[in-house]
Amino acid sequence: MNRESQVSVTVIRRLPKYHRYLTELIEKGISRISSQELSVLTGFTASQIRQDLNNFGGFGQQGYGYNVEDLQKELGKILGLDTRYNAVVVGAGNLGQAIANYKGFEDAGFKVLSLFDRNPRVIGLKIRDIEIRDMEHIEEFIKEHNVEIGIITTPKDSAQQIADIYIRSGIKGIWNFAPTDLQVPDDIVVENVRLNESLFILSYFLKTKFDK
Repeated sequence: MNRESQVSVTVIRRLPKYHRYLTELIEKGISRISSQELSVLTGFTASQIRQDLNNFGGFGQQGYGYNVEDLQKELGKILGLDTRYNAVVVGAGNLGQAIANYKGFEDAGFKVLSLFDRNPRVIGLKIRDIEIRDMEHIEEFIKEHNVEIGIITTPKDSAQQIADIYIRSGIKGIWNFAPTDLQVPDDIVVENVRLNESLFILSYFLKTKFDK
């Protein structure tokens, strides 16, 4: 088992935030930053930041801090952002179209090749040159185009069926926006995005802050 496979999910979920702030620092022309300065930006303690990065070998120098560009590149490698991934979206509604229309995913290495839907009124339309195709052709498309990531933006009632199609077609990872837990083999990576749960958490904090 390699070192990175033993890192907790909690630590992994902090890495994209570090990467985002480092990218912003590069855009501002800042070349060096201390863990304390990074703490102010991210909201994590300097000690926590050092502990997180030490899981992957450190990267900092005592008395110097971190080279911003080098650290951003190393975190990108850890997150797999130096790899290009082909993706498809099932569900060409508002959310599916928004994902396909967001160029930032492609800039980060995630290329949406096609959307798929059963609604004949949207089949054939294009979102930023990305065509919406009939679900009837999804399995052959995935296999022909070496698609690694399948995105689900359908209602929960059809999500498991879509996941089964993805798995059968050779998909390695599923980004699931449907509010349901998918049953998948152990070798399939699933990342669930629960929009309603996130909104409920916001509601909780609003209630506790203002409902005195």
